[in-house]
Amino acid sequence: MEYDFRKIESEWQKKWKESKAYKVSNDSPRPKCYVLDMFPYPSGAGLHVGHPLGYIASDIYSRYKRLKGFNVLHPMGFDSFGLPAEQYAIETGQHPADTTEKNIATFKSQLDKIGFCYDWDREVCTSDESYYKWTQWIFLQLFNSYFCNTQQKARPIADLIKKYEGQGSKHFTAAEWNSFNEKEKTEWLMKRRLAFIAWGEVNWCEALGTVLANDEVVNGVSERGGHPVVKKKMRQWYLRITAYADRLLQSLETVNFSDAMKEMQKNWIGKSEGAEVDFEIQVGDSSDKRVVTQLTGDIELVDVTIMDTHLDIPLKVYTTRPDTIFGVDFMVVAPEHELVSQITTPDQKSAIDEYLTYVKSRSDRERMSEVKQVTGCFTGAYAINPFNKKQIPIYIAEYVLAGYGTGAIMAVPCGDQRDFDFAKHFNIPVTNIIGSYYDGSAANPTKEAILENSDFLNGVLMKDAIGIALDKIEALGIGKRKVNFRMRDAGFSRQRYWGEPFPIKWIDGVPVAMSENELPVKLPHVEKYGPGPEGEGPLANIPEWAAAQMETSTMPGYAGSSWYFLRYMDPHNNSTFCDRKVSDYWNQVDVYIGGTEHAVGHLLYSRMWTKVLFDLGLIGFDEPFKKLVNQGMIGAHINYINRLDYNYKIGDGASGIVNVEKFIENYGIHPDQYKPELPQIFISKELSDKIVDENLSKADEQKLTDAIKIATTDYMKGVAGKIEFDEGWKPLVLESFVVNDSVLDIDTFKQKSRLANSKSIFVYDDKFYCHSELGKMGKRYHNAVNPDELCEKYGADTFRMYEMFLGPVEQSKPWDTKGIEGVHRFLKKLWRLFNDELKGKIWKDDKATDAEMKILQQAIKKIEHNTETFSFNTAVSSFMVCVNELSDAKCHKKEVLEKVLILLTPYAPHIAAELWSQLGNEGSVLDASYPMLEEKYLVETSKEYPVSINGKLRTTIALSLDLDPKQVEELVLQNDIVQKWLEGNAPKKIIFVKGKMVNVVI
Repeated sequence: MEYDFRKIESEWQKKWKESKAYKVSNDSPRPKCYVLDMFPYPSGAGLHVGHPLGYIASDIYSRYKRLKGFNVLHPMGFDSFGLPAEQYAIETGQHPADTTEKNIATFKSQLDKIGFCYDWDREVCTSDESYYKWTQWIFLQLFNSYFCNTQQKARPIADLIKKYEGQGSKHFTAAEWNSFNEKEKTEWLMKRRLAFIAWGEVNWCEALGTVLANDEVVNGVSERGGHPVVKKKMRQWYLRITAYADRLLQSLETVNFSDAMKEMQKNWIGKSEGAEVDFEIQVGDSSDKRVVTQLTGDIELVDVTIMDTHLDIPLKVYTTRPDTIFGVDFMVVAPEHELVSQITTPDQKSAIDEYLTYVKSRSDRERMSEVKQVTGCFTGAYAINPFNKKQIPIYIAEYVLAGYGTGAIMAVPCGDQRDFDFAKHFNIPVTNIIGSYYDGSAANPTKEAILENSDFLNGVLMKDAIGIALDKIEALGIGKRKVNFRMRDAGFSRQRYWGEPFPIKWIDGVPVAMSENELPVKLPHVEKYGPGPEGEGPLANIPEWAAAQMETSTMPGYAGSSWYFLRYMDPHNNSTFCDRKVSDYWNQVDVYIGGTEHAVGHLLYSRMWTKVLFDLGLIGFDEPFKKLVNQGMIGAHINYINRLDYNYKIGDGASGIVNVEKFIENYGIHPDQYKPELPQIFISKELSDKIVDENLSKADEQKLTDAIKIATTDYMKGVAGKIEFDEGWKPLVLESFVVNDSVLDIDTFKQKSRLANSKSIFVYDDKFYCHSELGKMGKRYHNAVNPDELCEKYGADTFRMYEMFLGPVEQSKPWDTKGIEGVHRFLKKLWRLFNDELKGKIWKDDKATDAEMKILQQAIKKIEHNTETFSFNTAVSSFMVCVNELSDAKCHKKEVLEKVLILLTPYAPHIAAELWSQLGNEGSVLDASYPMLEEKYLVETSKEYPVSINGKLRTTIALSLDLDPKQVEELVLQNDIVQKWLEGNAPKKIIFVKGKMVNVVI
């Protein structure tokens, strides 16, 4: 009986589906375990082998916990709203609802083939009305709540209104509040709501017709499509996540995230303590002049210093190092700062305008990360140091963001490297306040220097001077202590169609929340859509929508993904988003698995939403995920072929070099208008490398010349004249199936590559080598490997174990199918412990020996530990060792083999289920009890001792560990090899070191 994996896997997947083997109850006496994957966006490309890495890991752990006696929730759904789905639909001329439905069906089919233990009855899809009804409901809770600074928690906005009505606030009295009209009250409340509307700088992509988040912009263009992105002032919805900054930081100590993940979140939140300091602003330069004055009837000339203009508004600067205030040599203001237009002098206006245009094309992430690039522009204005009245030039520069602190910094070049580079670039003199700690070649951020050139701080240690400076600033009334956060409130609206509609109406310019019984606000179905007027969303183009005064933006992709883990608990509840009794049972997600690309955005938003729902008493925990596992990326080789780009050019047009009449006769067009589609010429890696290095030999040049002649022969027939060509080359991404070890399969390329045509020409030496580099796997790189193909060829169990065998789950690694045959052979070898291809069943009911039980117990110990610690690659190795040892021992005993199958079930469930059934066991292996570790079989009772004669190793002998020295001597002397060396004589002595060695001295 052979291992027919296709039949086995198909049959067991069908049985599990029909019997609802993975259905999970919310009412169970078992302890709960909630294992969750970051649910996928269902793209049209389907899954490639990189996607299931985390899914297989979570599936193994879920099955393992079930065998250990837990009630395991392991659901799956789809993050189906958002820009990618919308763009894919536009590109393919379909409606996103239709493409999303098809893509989900494809994903589910692929996932089922791999044999995951999902309870599909709990599936959620963020674009389903039954789901986004509750996303809208949660938005209303955010809109109708505010953050109470006293209690440090969310409270109903009705409580704040009641307080205003009876007590007023520091901004207005109760009487004033009660006299406000609705619009005025709305504006005041909007300053406190957790979901609020405001004008702000956004990343606007005209081509996509929507606002993009910072992580959707790369190098000034949209990540999807590469379209230009600019900064634009727009009215947007925001979530007041900044109110939760402290709690988000503090709660990181309660969760099991990696140190790297926690650091990423801490850096994004960016908490700092310092001071806000007011600097007087002088617009323009100062100059000494003699002016006429009249005092008590006398007229005289006096010398005075004239300042061009002093603004009434100060430049408010946030600093964490007030001790360095005397080392400030320039100020840097964010380009978006509201004062820029007021402080820019006429002679600097054109330069400032040009710089602002440049900055608008840059994302915040690019502006902060490119530390080596120095850019900026002088405004023409100066700040006045409040202590020594020193004039300080004010610049704008992209590395300062309007949303952090006050949007302005005081630059201390001797203590900050970025400030130092800026000063050097713009030739700004550097003040040294740290003495020998500054050598003029680089900044030194020390706090250990004794301050110099620092007025009342001279002679004080810097770290001690911080407090002194803070006290002085507050005493003089020029500033105050301040805690700041780098994180900004989260943009929560997108100008696109495919997203959750807001449950908001605009009545007389005021946003009004709809009632909960009006939910869901359904997304209207339209066949075609495009950007609305003035940057509004496509919904603005729908007359009925506009007439109803509905909000025209839709929610961002992260709206649905911020709370989906809760809906899995109670997916069919029509009365609430999740029953409190149910969420109290399942509580936090015990293990959450996903990629690091969601390390900041999604995780922070989900953590905030959870805290709000907790504050409002809707759930009983304020952190969504107990443990986070970030799976690495499965990469693949990206192969490039270099195409010679030679451009057609006629020397002097029709001035006699080309026979115009003959040309028109042959081609039906004037030579000046002739643009032929020339045959493609592909050059191998070594030739393109030589072109780059300017190292082409004459022979190489001749090869290229000959290729061009061949390519252009058909275009020159019957034409007297000459054609010149400008040569260059362009790398193009190749499909992976036409390359083998960086060598191009030319025949396959000609037949199947999208780049080939019937007249392709190849220039190379011995073999046609391509450029190759390790990178991301995906459709755009033409290197995606479909898991369906591998499941068909080797089986789902082989595929599952091989993905784990590639390396630690958390590490990135390249995809390589060379080792998959070895894993497949392992499963065949396991099969042969139960069945012979000719004899059939060979397993027995005989009792296992201690040696056989030792093999089993070693496997139990290693595999259980490896599974608990997510060391799945070493677990696969342990399985291989176990099966090899059982094969060597010719062990075919049910007592041992059935326990091996239980161990194997999380990793290779299909073959385990089939063999479990063949053993005659009742019930499913899915519900078997995980084997108990019996340490008695792992206790060593004997040891193989090395035996030396006069210090030289001659043999080994197995001795019981409980023998005394006299018994050891007797056994050693009975050994044939020892007797040979003794030659009938008695030894002088026998040295026995227990647990180590025996030495016979003769």
